[in-house]
Amino acid sequence: MRARFAAVHDCFHDLFDSGRETGAALAVRYDGQPVVDLAGGSTRPAGAGSTPPADELLRAGGGRWRPDTLVNVYSVGKPVAALCLLLLVDRGRLDLDDPVARHWPGFRTPATVRQVLAHTAGLPVFPVPRPAAALGDWALLTGDLAAAEPEWEPGTVAGEHALTYGHLVGELVRRVDGRPVGRFLAEEIAGPWRLDLAFGLEPADQRRCADLSYGTPDWPVTTLGASGSLRERALANPAGCLDLAVLNSPLWRGAEIPAVNLHATATGLARLYDGLLAGGTLDGVRLFTADLVTEATRVQYDGPDLLLGSRTRWTLGMQYEEDGSWGMGGIGGSCAWADPARGYALAYTTSRLAGFDRVEALVDALHSCL
Repeated sequence: MRARFAAVHDCFHDLFDSGRETGAALAVRYDGQPVVDLAGGSTRPAGAGSTPPADELLRAGGGRWRPDTLVNVYSVGKPVAALCLLLLVDRGRLDLDDPVARHWPGFRTPATVRQVLAHTAGLPVFPVPRPAAALGDWALLTGDLAAAEPEWEPGTVAGEHALTYGHLVGELVRRVDGRPVGRFLAEEIAGPWRLDLAFGLEPADQRRCADLSYGTPDWPVTTLGASGSLRERALANPAGCLDLAVLNSPLWRGAEIPAVNLHATATGLARLYDGLLAGGTLDGVRLFTADLVTEATRVQYDGPDLLLGSRTRWTLGMQYEEDGSWGMGGIGGSCAWADPARGYALAYTTSRLAGFDRVEALVDALHSCL
């Protein structure tokens, strides 16, 4: 099987040899079987913005990236948070078209559960300016959202809920089930499916984390977008989500910020999407009904996304592409998705915050092998 996917192996290693990558992992499952599982580079890159070869990084003292290395994957975690709530929908604990306020008393925005999951609820920005320390205060941030006025009439248009998504979805999980979303994920999804991923890491798991680094020194500025734009307002509050001093800290790694701080291995993410691709069953363990997976991966909104500034097809937590694949990418380059037409699930995790050209090259190589 390795010979068939040799082009993928070669492309992965070329990323390091060319200096485009410093630390990453790639996992691909095809027809329900693992066919690619690669890791390379360092978990402690030299300096922000530097791109020395991988062997130079390791000689400089960086730890070698291992298959069990965890890394922050930004928005790749949004579908994972969504699946926690969707599992409760599947079990009949709430309905997709329930008003959020039915389960979250005091929630002012007249949005439904479905609209929250599809990024059309109108709450893409935390309404009160907060410092980075607030990232660890779940009650404070969810209270801010409950009292907020929506930016648009829910259901009329989409705008990626860049930082707010996980608190909206996660608080619904907590209100319905009683457990924080991180614990729910661990006990109800990650545990049964043996997925190495989590919201809110314990100290032992924090020691497995790769440090993030900037691909170029201006990455935080270019990522934020124009001053005063919806994108800038959404990503800049609470402070810290693009700041390496925050991102690589115990505060960030230990907090539950489900929209943007899932820490995962590529293997864990690929296994998750393989289970969805199989209709909700992985290694003989069924978590979701096939009907739920069908509804979760169906396009719920197709139109302009006010934050992304482009046409976007949102499912219940994922982006749907023209080729029929569904999943999510995160700012910085990490990605995970399933491609039903071609029969594979793929995850790419990286600590070098840059563009998506790396995973695009890997996908081209993969498709040449199928």
